[in-house]
Amino acid sequence: MPTYVYETIPQHDHEQPRRFEVRQSMKDAPLTRHPDSGEPVRRVPVGGTGLMGGASSPRPSAAGSCGSGCGCH
Repeated sequence: MPTYVYETIPQHDHEQPRRFEVRQSMKDAPLTRHPDSGEPVRRVPVGGTGLMGGASSPRPSAAGSCGSGCGCH
């Protein structure tokens, strides 16, 4: 089961969003409320390799960057 990252949606200007993780089935609908507090939440897209099935990491180009815009040298 994948782990998804969520954050609370602040209701007031002085509040900061708080992030938390939830293990859910891919078939489950995204949460709309925090499971404990009931605060409104949104799912946070998080990066990954974007590769499925054990492919290797991107190889640096001749210019010394992986080409993904990450700024690696």
